[in-house]
Amino acid sequence: MTKKKYTKNRIGFPHNQGLYDSNNEHDSCGVGFIVDTNNQSSHDIIKKGLSMLCNLEHRGAVGADPKAGDGSGILIQIPHDFFNNKIKEFNLPEKNEYAIGVLFIKKDKLIRDTIQKKIEEICNIENMPFLGWRKCPTYSDELGWSVKPTIPYVYHLFIGKPKDILEQDDFERKIYVLRQCIDNAIEKLGDEIYDQFYIPSFSSRTILYKGMVLSDQVGTVGNRLGFFEDLADPLVASSFALIHQRFSTNTFPTWSLAQPFRMLCHNGEINTLRGNINWMNARHSILKSEKFQEDIEKLWPIIKEGQSDSASFDNALELLVLGGYSISEAMLIMIPEAWQNNELMDDKLKSFYEYHAPLMEPWDGPANIAFTDGKQIGAMLDRNGLRPARYLITNDNKVIFASEMGLIPVEEEKIISKWRLQPGKMLLIDLEKKSIVDDQEIKKDISEKNEWEKMVQLSQLNLENISEPKEK
Repeated sequence: MTKKKYTKNRIGFPHNQGLYDSNNEHDSCGVGFIVDTNNQSSHDIIKKGLSMLCNLEHRGAVGADPKAGDGSGILIQIPHDFFNNKIKEFNLPEKNEYAIGVLFIKKDKLIRDTIQKKIEEICNIENMPFLGWRKCPTYSDELGWSVKPTIPYVYHLFIGKPKDILEQDDFERKIYVLRQCIDNAIEKLGDEIYDQFYIPSFSSRTILYKGMVLSDQVGTVGNRLGFFEDLADPLVASSFALIHQRFSTNTFPTWSLAQPFRMLCHNGEINTLRGNINWMNARHSILKSEKFQEDIEKLWPIIKEGQSDSASFDNALELLVLGGYSISEAMLIMIPEAWQNNELMDDKLKSFYEYHAPLMEPWDGPANIAFTDGKQIGAMLDRNGLRPARYLITNDNKVIFASEMGLIPVEEEKIISKWRLQPGKMLLIDLEKKSIVDDQEIKKDISEKNEWEKMVQLSQLNLENISEPKEK
């Protein structure tokens, strides 16, 4: 019998052994976000996000080591003023004119130097201006004995916007291509290097602070110092904070599997995962994109083997969003409502779902997903509504969404409305338009975006219309 190879690209991941198989990965966690609907950045949002995270502690898991958990994290907007103040080694461009990649690298100087050198080479090959490195300061004294041996270096990679790219969406797309090129190049260096490397986030809009830490260890809360020292600085400001506390039901906790991921955090299970990945791979030869053009071939594999269901979903969502769909549109394609026999649904919306059904199979299962691309932030529940999700809206332009109510105190007189997210429904805040978009408006806009019914008719062939073959 051949020995199973351990799953790649997860710092601290064990070998498949005995009854343990990393393909059987599921989780049940705590998710949430707080957002200023006027898109006003403040450090107060960071503090409130970290407080919400601390109060999701019961959604996580603790084993024999009381200072070790399954992972937590916070996804925020890039705090330009903070980095502009901290960076001294090179000139930082204006806001939105650069991207930051967050890297986990094993604490081995030779591996670190090899990876950094290769990344700089790939930046040069892809004509992406390399600006410099920043070692992210971390405080590990409060981490548990079982976690400390796996703590990686955390580095920030700064990339400038090329002069021939004008739109930020195009810059995001090139950064995505660059990240895939880097990942594939590091993999070619061999498993002993590739397995000690991971890119949690890489964007010109958002930055991720996550790790295999407890919810109250991510950032400084009260007098207790957090692992990521950046988050305590008053200059670290954002208009939203997307948070996640992980409970890895059948999963080995690792630094890379902590959430949020690059665009989402997830509470639930994708039961159709194997089929979703297989169909994604099957479309490799026919996948074309006006946005990516010839760069499309640099993106493969879209989903690496051995990832969790949440990470795989995140990879597929990235492709759709950067390929031209809005994030709300992409979420409806990936988690459609139960539309087939719904007589109450608008025909135009039904045609939207019908048109996309053969293009993307539903990522089905009990799921509460909070998501953002930096332009919009929202949450969605699966068609059966099998995960808890509640939200409230305040008169000082805040929306608080989470797995449950009561994560942070809110004065009752400030609350305009509070409700639960219903099956198949979406909560969306458009940061560019500074507005809350309700589920009906989202789906009305999407259903009228194209003549979906005509597109369905053009893409389908009715068997009844096929003529009988003539006898020879």
